[in-house]
Amino acid sequence: MALLNCPKIQADRAYSRPVNIPPFLKKLMNVTGMSEQWVAARIKKKGDTKCIPWGNLRDLILAHPDSKKRVDVFALSLYGLIIFPKALGHIDEAVSDLFDRLDKGTTPVPAILAETFRSLNACRRAGEGRFIGCAQLLLAWFHSHFWKVEKVSYRVFSKDYSPLREFVATPRRDDISEEKWITILQNLRAEDVEWRAPWLIPDEILYRCGDFDWVPLAGIWGAVGYAPLMVLRQYRSRQFIPMTQGLAQCEFSYKDNNYKKRVREISDAWNQA
Repeated sequence: MALLNCPKIQADRAYSRPVNIPPFLKKLMNVTGMSEQWVAARIKKKGDTKCIPWGNLRDLILAHPDSKKRVDVFALSLYGLIIFPKALGHIDEAVSDLFDRLDKGTTPVPAILAETFRSLNACRRAGEGRFIGCAQLLLAWFHSHFWKVEKVSYRVFSKDYSPLREFVATPRRDDISEEKWITILQNLRAEDVEWRAPWLIPDEILYRCGDFDWVPLAGIWGAVGYAPLMVLRQYRSRQFIPMTQGLAQCEFSYKDNNYKKRVREISDAWNQA
């Protein structure tokens, strides 16, 4: 929330995948304002999901007569290409489900965290794989924690302060090889780590959600469980032994059996939080 500078009004409405989802074609017609024939001709199949190529949306952004529709299509493209880049060069159908909820005050943060954790877990288990998440946000988090940076705490109270804008303006070395990065990470010491990013203001910690003793995060392709109490020591806070019973069972794909029941449980938990 702090990194994206999301308004507080969005903090309490987490995304959960609806049980009954309108067809991809209808959602694209609503976002683009184009005819059914135009949209149907451009929907492609990538693996087991439907997508629309970025090239088609780029042409629409440049030529659409409605300025609001141009902005909507551009925003949808950013979510599909950068924040949730599952099919490279394409915008996945699941992205449009989340995008459709944003103007209703829903925060994308838990969904971004869910897909980040799910993808990192999948790569770790397989020992390889492509990270399906927002690499730019992960890089900003990485640089904020693993290098000593100028303290900017007094500036985060300003409405004009943006951690991402500052990150982009900060010079970075691009001449470090992959092998060198591996060596750096393998030899990290405690004093090399900033356990709390300078832009993170101490606030309330959501450590349980509804009847869960930890926080279930629902993404756009699946869900994952996260136990914030496990990292309190890193923030120099009092350490608690977290409840983790059932935590692993919370990680699932929306293609699994009986996932709809579990999505409803997660949605109910967030409504109780």
